[in-house]
This record gives sequence, structure tokens and C-alpha cells, in this order.
Amino acid sequence: MRLSPEQFRNWDRKSVTLMGMSGVGKTRLSNLLRRSDWFHYSGDYRIGTRYLDEAILDTIKEQAMSVPMLRDLLHSDSIFIRSNVTFHNLNPVSTFLGMLGDPELGGLSLTEFKRRQNLHRQAEIAAMYDVPAFMRKAKLIYGYNHFINDVGGSLCELDEPGLLEFIDEHSLILYIRASEKDEQSLIARSVSHPKPLYYREAFLDQQLAEYMEINDVDYVSLIKPNDFTRWVFPKLFRARIPRYESIAAKYGYTVNTHELAQVNSEADFLTLLEQVIERES
Repeated sequence: MRLSPEQFRNWDRKSVTLMGMSGVGKTRLSNLLRRSDWFHYSGDYRIGTRYLDEAILDTIKEQAMSVPMLRDLLHSDSIFIRSNVTFHNLNPVSTFLGMLGDPELGGLSLTEFKRRQNLHRQAEIAAMYDVPAFMRKAKLIYGYNHFINDVGGSLCELDEPGLLEFIDEHSLILYIRASEKDEQSLIARSVSHPKPLYYREAFLDQQLAEYMEINDVDYVSLIKPNDFTRWVFPKLFRARIPRYESIAAKYGYTVNTHELAQVNSEADFLTLLEQVIERES
């Protein structure tokens, strides 16, 4: 969606898709705009509450059934289990994705890990195709004129034919590029607090083989989950950058994290977007 600054300014029902790595400020900006006339659509929230809800619950119940007391209570319908996914708590989604490695340390087998990765990929694709329906709901039900699509960092890795064109048709795509300082900060955070992530299968296979060779590990079950996640994140981060840049060059626009950090109101955001559109026209 290519616009002139004037076209953007006169766009009555603005729709913007925020793209970039987790931690670059997508959700902070979305929460800021919610205070004005913008509907915040969280792709990760939609994934957790609609498309992975049953799979998440099944995984929790499977664990609960290994505890005799909980198994008996579940069999007799004395208790029920539900996940509590919110905009600010997406832990059930992360926990479902899990990490690869030693089951004694909470790791998953390669087969199970890939199964969950594929479920997440399908869920993220479906969540993105829901965008037009939620744009209508945002206006008709909730009365919001504008729409902010806060997508997961893995959007650039889905490789789904037609998906990016579909998103571009319904929104302006804005890539938030991490500055060198912020890039180092994000990588440092991933090392100190590793978390489950989505990987393209080809990328995962290549990096896993390299990790196992370097560390002289013969079986996935011998991998320490946190260690592999810490090791692979910088490689994932840098592998995603050219993908983000390619999408932005073809479909959208780019801002830097230091520019976004100066945005403290809707007016700031609109001014920044007009400046970005002007410089990339």
C-alpha cells in the first residue's frame, strides 16, 4: 500500500501493520494508540485464543493426567482446565511452542517440536487472514475508526503464497528496524531470558545440525533446551533482517527503533509516518 503523505493524511480509516522482531516496540505503540481511536489487533492473542486454544489445553491436560490426583478429578469432571491468554500474558502460547531438547529439562523431541511449530505457523497465517473481519468489527461493534495490526516477529518466515499481498491490500506495512544498540540489547535479553520461538523448518534443520556438530551431541534428547535457544537466537535475528527488509522494500515502509522511541502520542505517530512516506516516496 503505497501512499503520498497527503493521501495518508486524508485516509479516513487508517490501517497499519507493525512488523519486526519481538521487543522493538510494536506492542508499546499499539497500546499507546489504543488510548486514541485505534483498534489493537494482536496476532499472537488471536493465535492463542482462537487457533491454538484447543492444542494448548490438550497439552496442559496431558501433563495433568500424569498426576494421579488431577487425573481422577479430570475423569470425574470435578475440575476443568483453561488457559488465560491476554494481551499482556501470552505465556500459554510460548509454553505450547516449547523448546527442543532433553525431556528431563522440559525439552521436546524433534518430531513433537516440529509438529507444534507447524501448528503455530498455520495459526499465524489464519490470524492474518482474519484482519479484514476484525477491521469491520472494530468499526461496526466497537466504534474505532483506525486499525493497528500488531503481528508476531515470525511473519517474515511464514513463506505463505499470497499472504503478504493480502496484508498489503488491507493495511500499510511498517517495518520497525532495530538500531545497532537495540539489536545488541535484544540479543543480550534473549541470552539471559531465552524463550520459545518459531523457526522456519529449513533454518531449524540447518542450525540444529551445526549446533550438534559443534557441541558433539549425537541425539536431540541430549541438548539442553535453554542452551540451544540462546545459541540460535542471534542467528535467527540476523536471518530475519533481510527478510523484513525485502518485505518493506516491496510493500511498505521502514522506521528505526530510535525514531519510534520518540513517539508518545497519536499525533507523534501520524507525523512520523508522514515523514517516512515522504522520504521513501
